[in-house]
Amino acid sequence: MSKYSEPAKRLLDEIGGSENISAVTHCATRMRFVLVDPKKADVEKIEAIPIVKGTFTQAGQFQVIVGNEVSTFYNEFVKMAGVSDTSKDDAKDAAKKNMNFLQRMIAHLADIFTPLIPALVVGGLILGFRNLMEIDLLEGRTMTLVESSQFWAGVHSFLWLIGEAIFHFLPVGITWAVARKMGASQILGIVLGITLVSPQLLNAYGVAGAESGDIPVWDFGFIQIEMIGYQAQVIPAILAGLLFSVLEINLRKVIPNAISMIFVPFLSLVPTVLLAHTVLGPIGWQIGTFISDVVYGGLTSAFGWLFAALFGFVYAPLVITGLHHMTNAIDLQLMNALDGTPLWPMIALSNIAQGSAVLAIIYINRKNKEERQVSVPAAISCYLGVTEPAMFGINLKYGFPFLAAMIGSMVAAVISVGSGVMANSIGVGGLPGILSIQPLHMVMFAVAMVVAIVIPFILTVVFSKMNFGKIPFQKRA
Repeated sequence: MSKYSEPAKRLLDEIGGSENISAVTHCATRMRFVLVDPKKADVEKIEAIPIVKGTFTQAGQFQVIVGNEVSTFYNEFVKMAGVSDTSKDDAKDAAKKNMNFLQRMIAHLADIFTPLIPALVVGGLILGFRNLMEIDLLEGRTMTLVESSQFWAGVHSFLWLIGEAIFHFLPVGITWAVARKMGASQILGIVLGITLVSPQLLNAYGVAGAESGDIPVWDFGFIQIEMIGYQAQVIPAILAGLLFSVLEINLRKVIPNAISMIFVPFLSLVPTVLLAHTVLGPIGWQIGTFISDVVYGGLTSAFGWLFAALFGFVYAPLVITGLHHMTNAIDLQLMNALDGTPLWPMIALSNIAQGSAVLAIIYINRKNKEERQVSVPAAISCYLGVTEPAMFGINLKYGFPFLAAMIGSMVAAVISVGSGVMANSIGVGGLPGILSIQPLHMVMFAVAMVVAIVIPFILTVVFSKMNFGKIPFQKRA
């Protein structure tokens, strides 16, 4: 009998038994259950199990935070429960039965952008390194690292090979992700994306300065279609990917299997490419421009501080609902329009604030060894960008640390937006996030980071002395 046998049995009993489990899987730190009847799960007793660091319900899934031991514990649990291993996609599909329409739409959006995040993080770091190489080394003289050394000039040029692949060719990744999510042919999704950014087309960044006669066209005799690329465009790629996927999936149903391999790809891809360059692309471009203008206008207006304060305060609660996934699309659109995003720095600051509230809990209970087993790993992972153990295992469980973090995030967000801080891209949502900030704004972002660390820490300690909500782990006199 392993050390996980007893807690696995307790979890199985308190979750309602095997018959109450519709699907179960796990991620890096959590077990994800889709329950037949969520009301049968006794949350209080589950959280009393020593290995469990917290629970929460999100996107139709009941999630149990275990930590780094989750993989081994999961294997023991599945064996004891007599349930089969379930893929994350299967679990998500089962969970959607418990969601309303808005929740399902947000879940779909998350499924599209989540696979792209590693590439965007790398791209943001590369842009940051390239920007550092372009800063003047000597005051009063134009002498950058690129200009002072042929080696660094070569590095600067080489890194753009990767940066261009990530950002200019982003539509390829998006159409692939949409096809993958919808269950369409992924290779055709990639081909569709390439048709949006092909070198045959006029680069999207050159459209504004081009004269009407300089734009190449496809001339069909009775009509001409402008050959314009959609480099870095998000919404045109999403619309094209959705149309292609719907066409292919439905054509499979009506075209006989004997000839489907020939006609389904042709009849789904060719019309989609045509409509992408005549209807979907122009419409998507306008929608994306409108969204970026509204967000940037709100951030830079006379009431920008209010927008920042509101966003900084409510972002953590948005994470609970899953609505925060919408910010990925907005960030990408801002990056395309503004060569950076002022939105993502506020997200990183919110994550840091949550970690700082946990740091205060560690200080309050510094003599409690049992508490440190939960809070220390949670704080470390939160500062490195993984917030769930901190938010759901500590801050939400006791209430007042979560509120303290929200207030600290709000103040830090106002400083960030008020100083015009911009990030190159989506990055690591914690302390390493400063590497994704444009060099010109790193100092002010560092100031905002200090605020996001200090205010939640102080407020959490103050709230605990005021008996403001539950006092974690130990009773106070």
